[in-house]
Amino acid sequence: MPTNEIDDVLKQTLADFRLSRSERRAMSQLLDELGADRRQMDVFRQRAFAVAREALIGPEGQAVVEWLEGVVKLLQPKPPRQQLPAEAYFSPGEDCRRKLMRLLDTAADKIDICVFTITDDRIADAILKAHRHKAVVRVIADNDKANDPGSDIDRLRRSGIAVRLDRSEYHMHHKFALFDGSSVVTGSYNWTRSAADYNEENLIVAYEPGLIQAFSGVFDRLWEEFA
Repeated sequence: MPTNEIDDVLKQTLADFRLSRSERRAMSQLLDELGADRRQMDVFRQRAFAVAREALIGPEGQAVVEWLEGVVKLLQPKPPRQQLPAEAYFSPGEDCRRKLMRLLDTAADKIDICVFTITDDRIADAILKAHRHKAVVRVIADNDKANDPGSDIDRLRRSGIAVRLDRSEYHMHHKFALFDGSSVVTGSYNWTRSAADYNEENLIVAYEPGLIQAFSGVFDRLWEEFA
């Protein structure tokens, strides 16, 4: 429907400065006949404000309409945020490691890692690369494994990455990581070469906000506990 025809319809309803019940029905019927979609409804809404603005006299009236436009825009229903589906990866094989590497390579701001141990140099190198690219990286690991031959934990610490260890008599046996607060990985997969080459392991990647918040809460609690 052309803009001038829309304006004519709106001006007719504005003639007596009220929108009567019959005018509401007529306008609803017109919109149904046109099969107005979201975009067309936006056009009608914009033209309604334009017609109202033309009918008002003085700067205060104009300001009121502009204020109303802002409020109505704020109150428009927002489309639901599209959430990515969870992903599952399995080893032996390269799928788990490659997914971890992609997440480490693409993280822009923050990486929180909470794993029993790290001995796969390829993963450790990706963590160091993210650190050099100015992502804030924090690592929690278990002290019993941190001193094992082949462990990368001390190398990460010496490179300036913040590392905290569970020094209790028990094991910090978690295997999860958070990336930019928008994804979490967890599963049985150890960040080791044997996990990629030989072990039957799994890695889950999830984007669900509630799940991310739960893991983030555990990380923050352990970070303070192991200070």
